[in-house]
Amino acid sequence: MDPYLLRKLNRERAARRAVIHLTDLGDGRDRVIREGDPVAGPLGAAIAAAFRSGRSGVVEADERTFFLNVHLPPARIVVIGAVHISQALARLATIAGFDVVIIDPRTAFATPERFSGIDLVADWPEDALKARPLDAYTALAAVTHDPKIDDFPLSQALSAGCFYVGALGSRKTHAKRIERLKALGHGEAEIAALSAPIGLDIGAANPAEIAAAILADIIQHLRRRPLHGAGR
Repeated sequence: MDPYLLRKLNRERAARRAVIHLTDLGDGRDRVIREGDPVAGPLGAAIAAAFRSGRSGVVEADERTFFLNVHLPPARIVVIGAVHISQALARLATIAGFDVVIIDPRTAFATPERFSGIDLVADWPEDALKARPLDAYTALAAVTHDPKIDDFPLSQALSAGCFYVGALGSRKTHAKRIERLKALGHGEAEIAALSAPIGLDIGAANPAEIAAAILADIIQHLRRRPLHGAGR
């Protein structure tokens, strides 16, 4: 690979931005494409599909053959609240290949015994997220039912363009949450992206089932997300 392209690729990966190293297998020419860069026609469609799936491979487009080497940042899930749902969600999400972080200032809940092997931060989200900034490859799930803990990270996630932002609570609870988010400066379009009540509607009846519904919702948003920068 050209040293300039290699530096560009490494720079984008270090910044947690998705890129594809595209090589024309006919003439060997290559380039690095960032997520959201405009590429027209069938090749553009193949590139968009690769960004969503994360799978590298050979594609045929415009009577040429290309290899798409896909580099996606590791998708992560930040869970606000060390509750029973979070215990199940952390296990399921880890199996599915996500990096998982649990944040909760309540030390009675945020204990290593309850979250063995999980990245656990017993601190307020305002402080924890300074060292772990949210980005477009982060899903945020707020499950404490406590506005003092949930509202700040929800606001941060909406501002950061996280691919998924979800919050636990009834429709009545969510209506009050909307008013608080508006007071924090978020518009209706931003707030409409919030998944609340959280998770897919599968009739979940216990913490493990709710966790499965949340994870399914997160995966659906990840694989069907609008590409960052596309159409903007």
